[in-house]
Amino acid sequence: MYIIIVGAGKVGYTLAKHLSEEGNDVMVIDKNPEVLKKATDSLDVMCIKGNGTRVNVLKEAEVERADVIIAVTDSDERNALCSLAAKRLGAKHTIARIRDPEYAEELSMLKDELGIEMIINPEKEAAMEIAELIKFPSVSSIETFANGMADLVSFRLLNEDIIVNKAISDINLKRCSVLFCAVERNDKVLIPTGDFVLKANDKVYVIGDHSNITSFLQHLGKYQKRVKNVMIIGGGRISYYLVKLINKVGAKIKVIEKDYNKCEELNELIPEAIIIHGDGTEEELLESENLNETDVFIALTDRDEENIVSSLFALNARVHNVITKATRVNYSNIIKKVGVESVISPKMITANKIIKYVRGLKSKDGNFIENLYKIVGEKAEALEFVASANTRCKNVPLKDIKIKKGVLIAAIVRNHKIIIPGGNDIIKVNDSVIIVTERHNVMGINDILLEGGL
Repeated sequence: MYIIIVGAGKVGYTLAKHLSEEGNDVMVIDKNPEVLKKATDSLDVMCIKGNGTRVNVLKEAEVERADVIIAVTDSDERNALCSLAAKRLGAKHTIARIRDPEYAEELSMLKDELGIEMIINPEKEAAMEIAELIKFPSVSSIETFANGMADLVSFRLLNEDIIVNKAISDINLKRCSVLFCAVERNDKVLIPTGDFVLKANDKVYVIGDHSNITSFLQHLGKYQKRVKNVMIIGGGRISYYLVKLINKVGAKIKVIEKDYNKCEELNELIPEAIIIHGDGTEEELLESENLNETDVFIALTDRDEENIVSSLFALNARVHNVITKATRVNYSNIIKKVGVESVISPKMITANKIIKYVRGLKSKDGNFIENLYKIVGEKAEALEFVASANTRCKNVPLKDIKIKKGVLIAAIVRNHKIIIPGGNDIIKVNDSVIIVTERHNVMGINDILLEGGL
């Protein structure tokens, strides 16, 4: 596919990297020669210096033959205008990043008129992911499938956990139907079998429905029933969306913001929260606001360094659930090494959504990607497909299907029920099939089968 990306900032660069690695022809447009040089030097992409809303620049990029154009500049207006111009000039599909809450609602209504197939709001998506994390305070990440019916959660194993040094087949799972579908050990991804022995410091990924995941975490002593106090550092867009989402659980929410004018604005926009003017990296302020009584601490400033510092204070105060936003890829690993397991990256959330859409356009067997998440430090993927008449392995017991190495069929959802699959289970048309794999660029269920894999 030929893909044009307008805007080579953090999100644009990340998209160019992943989409070019998946074999697409990628053209990047930006006015800044420095970011274009970085893309040219380190990625297999083409670049044009210019304004992506200008017709002559789009024509130079041969927009008329573009399968997808993705507008991710730092301006909502330019992204919308670029999408409109590109569609009029012949681009097949357009995607625009729209971040302002006021624009987002209006543009959703005008989407068809503007010819935009997909509008994505990174801050709102990040807030939704954090809100899911708060449901399970002891987990590092949570991804949802089948319209929220299935959860894939990850957590770090500690020395005292009862399943450490046990083979997966020896773990008593009679009361909770879950599946261990991936393990991160020493920065490597492992797809475990029944005889796989879990070790302390492993990060494990477990899938099941909400009630079974809850039961499993209770069994491990890792479940906290209700969140009462939430502290958020930084009063940006993510905080705005997040307060609106988590206010429904009845928690007491504090937002600490060091810009006084923004505090006044937040007082009007989110009366559900207590707004505190101050610096979230000052330990005395955090202590005076009862940091040690906080159930969930969320660092969401625009500076990764400030998020790390405030998160360290929260960890030192033994806050059970610390969530930190990171914009730089290399900072994610640093944050995890200091003890923060839950790291939120709005740019990766955005990239995952767009990559899912692009792969769906490339799918040839009718198995459109319903969900796609990069897990285990982007070394593996969890994907959801709906089985169609073109699915070659339908109605065949899983034990008789030859699947490529590094692939696990983790769950099947049928008639609103989750099946943790065994060898005798089958895939039927219209089933949601959740796959965890070390392989990248999986377009459909048929891609996981060996040649003649039945």
